Amino acid sequence: MRGRGCTCCFTGHRPEKLPWGGDEADPRCAALKKKLYDAVEAAYDEGMRHFICGMARGCDFYFAEAVLALRRRREDVSLEAAVPCPSQADGWPEEDRNRWRSLLAQCDLETLVQDQYTRGCMLRRNRYMVDHSALVIAVYDGAGGGTRRTLEYALRQRVPFVDIDPQNP
Repeated sequence: MRGRGCTCCFTGHRPEKLPWGGDEADPRCAALKKKLYDAVEAAYDEGMRHFICGMARGCDFYFAEAVLALRRRREDVSLEAAVPCPSQADGWPEEDRNRWRSLLAQCDLETLVQDQYTRGCMLRRNRYMVDHSALVIAVYDGAGGGTRRTLEYALRQRVPFVDIDPQNP
């Protein structure tokens, strides 16, 4: 089941903006992942069945993994990868590229937002996600950047969001 009324998307920080960086063994990371899973579960309880992920490193990966965990328990859950451009993962470390490919392979749908990289492709991807969603889940610390711009856009579009503070998971 897809449609804006039952769709939730995600925005959040890359590892470089998280207090623990890329150290997923850090207890704060585990706490954030638990809060994210709980937010996905709460969105499901509110009627969200389709989830869109921008497939970036860091919190996007955590979100996709939370949705996939929920899908193992709820067969009516679907996950869409909103890929900004085919080269999204090209410059990442091999471990992140492999994780991206694995997550992408588990998605029910892949939307390629544009055919090649441009300066605006990430913004376009974020707007696509908000424009197709009734709810946004965000991991946001108040700093500037793509997550902030995505939430500002969601506010202008009157799409509500759930904010999870990575400083206090």
